[in-house]
Amino acid sequence: MEEDILYHFSLSTKTHNLPEMFGDTKFVCVGGSANRMRAFAQFMHHEMKLTGTPEDIRDICEGTDRYCMYKVGPVLSISHGMGVPSISIMLHELIKLLHHAQCRDVVLFRLGTSGGVGLAPGTVVITDKAVDYSFRPKFEQVVLGKVITRSTELDEGVAKELLQCSNELQNFPTVIGNTMCTHDFYEGQGRLDGALCSFSHEEKLEYLRKAYEAGVRNIEMESTVFASMCRVCGLKGVYL
Repeated sequence: MEEDILYHFSLSTKTHNLPEMFGDTKFVCVGGSANRMRAFAQFMHHEMKLTGTPEDIRDICEGTDRYCMYKVGPVLSISHGMGVPSISIMLHELIKLLHHAQCRDVVLFRLGTSGGVGLAPGTVVITDKAVDYSFRPKFEQVVLGKVITRSTELDEGVAKELLQCSNELQNFPTVIGNTMCTHDFYEGQGRLDGALCSFSHEEKLEYLRKAYEAGVRNIEMESTVFASMCRVCGLKGVYL
């Protein structure tokens, strides 16, 4: 294309020098909340002892209110909103950005909260496979009216490295397990307190027992598309 407009980032190959801005990126950390990803960028700024003050970091996507983006050294911190549609839009434009910026050997990390299954509160789950509501490791994308199925296996090597790091730190319990991706926060995750609820407490517990037996250790709303897009595009992805 003569120009590639990354619309939801308010960036473009014509108006911005993407290799100069992002070419040294090695780690991309994404999470749902804009405030959390700003706080994470400030934390990384402090940890890397960079010049300036963490409070002065600038939102690169300030021209739009869809996502926020902060660059701190080789680390890119980006918000992705809630659910598969929101994160998939962000991932399309992020992957194109990394391509145009000529980045190499980049690792993508998703950082966020989730609902644990059979785990103590505060446990960190490193995703082995992202699974759908039937506990299948696949993501179904409808393209031109046809269902395209993609694998959702993540990079095993990086996951094991992170588990080893957590064992050395010993600050919090960490496990590797499957992450179930649902379409919504309430009915899809078996919550009884939504505006709609067509099942009993006993039915909810039976479903969660089946999920646990299938290796599911946490539930959220973005993992399958994250894993499938990283895999198809040849990117190392880690889901936390």
